[in-house]
Amino acid sequence: LMCSCSVWGGLVRPGGSLRLSCVASGNTYRIIDMGWYRQAPGKQRELVAEINSGGSAHYGDSVKGRVTISRDVAENTVYLQMNSLKPEGTAVYYCHADLGVDYDSRTGLNYDVDSWGKGTQVTVSS
Repeated sequence: LMCSCSVWGGLVRPGGSLRLSCVASGNTYRIIDMGWYRQAPGKQRELVAEINSGGSAHYGDSVKGRVTISRDVAENTVYLQMNSLKPEGTAVYYCHADLGVDYDSRTGLNYDVDSWGKGTQVTVSS
């Protein structure tokens, strides 16, 4: 299970800032990466940012340079600081955790294990 929280509110003006947080629970020992994805109306879900336990971050091209992701491994928490928000930033934002790979003995194949949090609405509008 995961939870998310919008610290600064989900409705902001263009150019404004917003900070999101997400706390993971359960089998957190196996988490490799944590991050955020978003899905805007009529669009597919896309990566915003992810970060591994060592602090190495990867950002989606659409937000690179305007967002900063951070992580508290001990608290199983990931944060997303978004600055200079644009209207296209309007979307439902989902916290994500990469739990690595499990093995399916019936198929003989490995498969990725992912955990998704409850989405939070972010609206960027004047």
